[in-house]
Amino acid sequence: MSQLPILAVIPDLLAGVEHSPQLILKAAPGAGKSTYFPLALLKSGLVDGKIIMLEPRRLAARNIARYLSQQLGESVGKTVGYRVRGETKVSSDTRLEVVTEGIMTRMIQNDPELDGIGALIFDEFHERSIHADTALALSLEVQSVLRDDLKIIVMSATLDQSALQQLLPLAEYVESQGRGYPIDVRYQPIGVNEPLVPAMAKQIRTLISNEQGSLLAFLPGAASITALADQLNDLPSEVDVCPIYGQMSFAEQQKAISPAPEGKRKVVLATNIAETSLTIEGIRMVVDSGLERVARFDLKTGITRLEQMRIAQSSAEQRAGRAGRLEAGICVRLYSEAQFNQQPKVSAPEILQSDLAPLMLELAQWGVKNANELQWLDLPPISAINQAASLLQSLGLMDKQNQLTAMGKEAHRLGVEPRIAAMLLKVENENSALFNSAIALAALLEEPERQILDLQHSLHRWQQGSHPKSKQMTQRANTLANKLDAVFSLSQVKSSLLPLVACLAFPDRIAQKRGQGYGQFLLANGHGAFIDESQPLAGSDYVVALDLMRSLGSSNQISQSSRIFFALDLDIDALESQFGFLFVTSEQVDWDEKAGRLVAEERCCLGELVIRRRALPEPDKQKMTQALLNYVERKGLSVLNWSEETVQWLERVRCGIEWLDDEEWPAMDDASLLNDLREWLEPYLIGITSVKALQKVPLIEALNARLGWPLNQQLDEWLPVTHVLPTGTHKKIRYQCGKEPVLSVRMQEVFGEKTSPVIAKGRQAIVMELLSPAQRPLQVTRDLAGFWAGAYKEVQKEMKGRYPKHVWPDDPANHVATTKTKRQLNS
Repeated sequence: MSQLPILAVIPDLLAGVEHSPQLILKAAPGAGKSTYFPLALLKSGLVDGKIIMLEPRRLAARNIARYLSQQLGESVGKTVGYRVRGETKVSSDTRLEVVTEGIMTRMIQNDPELDGIGALIFDEFHERSIHADTALALSLEVQSVLRDDLKIIVMSATLDQSALQQLLPLAEYVESQGRGYPIDVRYQPIGVNEPLVPAMAKQIRTLISNEQGSLLAFLPGAASITALADQLNDLPSEVDVCPIYGQMSFAEQQKAISPAPEGKRKVVLATNIAETSLTIEGIRMVVDSGLERVARFDLKTGITRLEQMRIAQSSAEQRAGRAGRLEAGICVRLYSEAQFNQQPKVSAPEILQSDLAPLMLELAQWGVKNANELQWLDLPPISAINQAASLLQSLGLMDKQNQLTAMGKEAHRLGVEPRIAAMLLKVENENSALFNSAIALAALLEEPERQILDLQHSLHRWQQGSHPKSKQMTQRANTLANKLDAVFSLSQVKSSLLPLVACLAFPDRIAQKRGQGYGQFLLANGHGAFIDESQPLAGSDYVVALDLMRSLGSSNQISQSSRIFFALDLDIDALESQFGFLFVTSEQVDWDEKAGRLVAEERCCLGELVIRRRALPEPDKQKMTQALLNYVERKGLSVLNWSEETVQWLERVRCGIEWLDDEEWPAMDDASLLNDLREWLEPYLIGITSVKALQKVPLIEALNARLGWPLNQQLDEWLPVTHVLPTGTHKKIRYQCGKEPVLSVRMQEVFGEKTSPVIAKGRQAIVMELLSPAQRPLQVTRDLAGFWAGAYKEVQKEMKGRYPKHVWPDDPANHVATTKTKRQLNS
């Protein structure tokens, strides 16, 4: 530790903590910010109370706590401890706690005054996890309202200094320059159609053959890591291949980051979990794919889609930095330098692209109705906030005023995902089999097995004691049951009840077999989903999808269907019997386009899914009208009788709305007309009993009625259909929304017109398209007077030669308009 770069700025850091309530530390990976500085702060005595340090990753939290304890010559849980989900190692002697995920947020919610806590440290803040952003927003309010003595420290390897200093205006800023060894960065872009894994395997073999030391390779996800590990089985025997990604067990992850045994080297295959926080011993070579997999929440479907994206420049720099910790290193980037320069400086924060339902639950518990009441580095998007509120309301956790219901407060106390909390609370007072099955499902979803689609298989292994995480799941299930003042019994969990309780958490993800297609499903939210055809569940009539994700199709377009990763076979009759409130029965009257007739039926629906249909007798006239309106709403306005006269009338109205915005026009755009269909069209559907008869509806009358008096009278005055020329001829004015009105007329017919005619209460000049005697365009002008006085001379010169039989006067503004030739005029 005596060689760490952070040593140079420790005096500045401690002075900053002593004299300021806030501190920002920027330091490169490996500088010692996560290790040396917290210990120095602990020993300084400057903090009155406990220090809580937030780490975004569980593996990093455990390892940092262990490392700090070793430096003190103690076991974990003495002076330094940690809290991660499902595991706590602290004691009454603990003065520094390393916590992760939502644990810091939970601490603040449970005790807003943070009694006994003197400082909060936000480590690796550049990762911008939603938990870190939330905890920082809450702690800043605590500091400003309740605890002006609370110290807030934000640490990062790369950060937007100006934005963070604006958020923390009282902060001292300290930067550790670091003393990394030189890194030879080499750009080796792979071909456009060259697969990533073979290309990376080739680079790794070359480096291992020609260089000393261990190697760290960054890949986008677990699947590519597994594939690459298989391809590297031909490396020399002294080289160990060690994968590391989030879903691996702690022991497997620990093996990857531990020093290589004597006489051995390592090739560590990692996701971006190894970018920061973790120190992997002995690395002097890095191979960077430049890719990562990012989860983005789709507001329309309520489903997360996984996108493979190029990493930001900051991530690329951190990856390369792993090669220069102990000696001069090498970083091979499998992309071009130009590509690197095109990437954004930093990654997009999680709060801008995630499901915000958990955040919304936290804000409501805090007593905040609008997210902008708190201080954020990036304000949560209002659309995502509204979608989250809608989900919480549908689960019964929040009311229309965005306040937590009694169940919502209980859900927050449980500290699990809102969907899971709603499920547990809805069966809390049910029979023990239902309750225990819901508890079991919650634990299974927190510890999913890789490549196991049917969660019932995981349950069976748990009950038989052969599940690899049986101990953790039983411990978690007992904890959840204890929070609900109950006792968990694995023996009372019934496999058949698992899908039923799952529907309480995921009612929108109940899926129905689609047509005759194998593995194709329609979700209750109307979105498509599929199960790989090789899976037994692909043949189910109904499933409930517990985890699914949209992905990129073969042409790099977002697929319209989501792949289901975890699911349960569902007995729809058993679900209706147990939880009938999920189903809605109603009478539906609609037009069957294929049969060309009216269909009246009673439908039992679950969301967008039609579970059962029963034919009803022929409906009355009113229901026929409603059916026609349903048809138009579904098919669009184009199915109505849009004559040329009606289209031109509507264009005039839309121009009037644009040019005379001080008048009280009704909305006449397509979306509004479709939305208000029942108001303006329904009265004109009386007696219409078929889709074909829609062509008889007097559409212009219906629209005129919507326009209303006196606007329908003033329309012809303000925006006349025609303009009367000096010759007495009526010429149609062409109206098109978004453009100026146009009048096409032979030039001789507007001789004597001194200025361009105007309409719309004199606010809009008509564009004159002046034509030759052969009706071909000669000039387009908005200023007729200016044309007569200027450009007309050139037109006159040319036209006299081309059309000598027609009049081309020297003073057209004062000449008599005519439709005749010279000969006709003189006869």
